[in-house]
Amino acid sequence: MAALNNMEKKLAEYKCDTNEAICLKLMRFPDDIEDDGTTFHPEYSHQIFGDDEVAFGYKGLQIQLYYTAGNLSTLFKVKYSSKVTEAFDCVEPDDIDGKIREIIPAGFTCNTDDFISLLDKEANFRPFGPLLHSYTVHNEEAGEVTYQIHKADLTCPGFREYHERLQTFLMWYIETASFIDADDDRWDFFLVFEKYNKDGETLYATVGYMTVYNYYVYPDKTRPRVSQMLILPPFQGEGHGAQLLEAIHRFYCGFPKVQDITAEDPSENYVKLRDFVLSKLCQGLPSFAEDKLHQGLSEDMIKESQEKLKINKKHTRRVYEILRLRATDMSDEEKAKQYRLEVKKRLFGPYRKNQRELAKMRKCLRPEELVSHMGQMDTQVQHEELEKSYQLVVEDYRRIIERLAAHA
Repeated sequence: MAALNNMEKKLAEYKCDTNEAICLKLMRFPDDIEDDGTTFHPEYSHQIFGDDEVAFGYKGLQIQLYYTAGNLSTLFKVKYSSKVTEAFDCVEPDDIDGKIREIIPAGFTCNTDDFISLLDKEANFRPFGPLLHSYTVHNEEAGEVTYQIHKADLTCPGFREYHERLQTFLMWYIETASFIDADDDRWDFFLVFEKYNKDGETLYATVGYMTVYNYYVYPDKTRPRVSQMLILPPFQGEGHGAQLLEAIHRFYCGFPKVQDITAEDPSENYVKLRDFVLSKLCQGLPSFAEDKLHQGLSEDMIKESQEKLKINKKHTRRVYEILRLRATDMSDEEKAKQYRLEVKKRLFGPYRKNQRELAKMRKCLRPEELVSHMGQMDTQVQHEELEKSYQLVVEDYRRIIERLAAHA
């Protein structure tokens, strides 16, 4: 037994955390390859290396996935200080090379010098598709930096191959990511690029992107649904996601056949981003004027936000609640009560559904079964949960309001 435990300890030395071992770069200059400050790591690697996110068989494992900043030409190398087969004859290491090749498209290089030479070709790279929007962000080091949002599709020369390289990042940053069937012409692609200067020339770096699928809505409408959205780590926290989401709402406003915009299985962070963007867009609409907010959610709000901004009724309701909170003096007890009841009326929906279910159960359940289900729907518990939900909603709304104020 002691010998077995000793063996396990020795083998454990050959386990590596793949979120640390995978090193990603978006390179602009040759010196970036030795600069640890340009390296970033995945948030997830379970889809490639299993739920424990561990690679076995190597010490000092480093999986290099380096990309040129614009075209995303790729370098793939696996480095390590020692391999388990050097110490143990009958133990096989994980096939790192095979696992990574499953997700990165053909055309990458394994030679560092060849990869660095590709940086010279970045001057020829240009964003795909027409320009939709341009904006600037202040950077402490670079000053005012210009960004552009473009809409692309598969008819753009070279875009298909570029998209195959770009979507590999999804595996590292979206927990349940999957690659899409880009051949379907119902997909729209929205891309963010940074303009930067290198040796007197203007170059473009990939910042992030969004994919949108256009669903058919009977009888003659479409409903764009956001499928994937990713801002690459070096650019996160700079407001690019908000710029991108706002740009697509403004883009689809130009199409009368578009009914509204939704999102597929949105994350909590995406919902917060959407709340901010839609509130920012709606605050300038006449139907959302402060005096009208205190009169409650109106049909004018629902109609105007849908027609002008392609926002559906459910999201309009949230925007109304956010803007009404901003316009409400919560130190005034009566106004605060009115607001609280207005929000709780919406939140009470699921509990009201429970009551309807309970009424049905009374007709078909035995007494002991009914008691069990009634215990799950205790009125006092419902009130407590309702109040807890309300407080969490208001806390989220206040953060949105603070962000709106910062961008005023």
